[in-house]
Amino acid sequence: MKNIYVFLGNGFETVEALTAVDVLRRGGTDVKTVSIMDDIRVVSSHNIEVKADIMLADAKLDDSDMMILPGGLGGTNNIKACEPLIDALKKQAAAGKYVCAICAAPSALGISGILKGKKATVYPGFEDEMKGCECTGEKVVVDGKIITGKGPGMAMEFAFALLAAAKGQECAKRIKEDMLLE
Repeated sequence: MKNIYVFLGNGFETVEALTAVDVLRRGGTDVKTVSIMDDIRVVSSHNIEVKADIMLADAKLDDSDMMILPGGLGGTNNIKACEPLIDALKKQAAAGKYVCAICAAPSALGISGILKGKKATVYPGFEDEMKGCECTGEKVVVDGKIITGKGPGMAMEFAFALLAAAKGQECAKRIKEDMLLE
């Protein structure tokens, strides 16, 4: 996969975003963080400032292989309000490419109709926004090219599901071993 993006809006959940980036980079992917704000610097829900790799306008959204949304209430609200990103996510899903979200962020996919007919999971309390999908409550759910995670405690498991999708199970197993997880 050549274009993997993690989208950051102010208020994103730090561990969910950066764990995904870390694991994917350890696995050899060229994942990029993308600011959906008006500034390259994005502030997490725990006031950690992160300099994104690129701005939304510079992302090759039509050529994306995997789009990843970290949660965090503020970050999720910024994602929901970002029409260009929501449109890109819909196109990505319609093209049969990976659309991934964790914590509250799957609700952005739910209200936009992307999860219709799919199985998914979301942070407790956001189930009403998971329109048309079977909300399983599991830690991590992979349904075709849709990968969702339940919350920050599942960030590592979610990240390895992303890596397995991007680079295969053998790569994910090797990185888990390198990180002393297996």
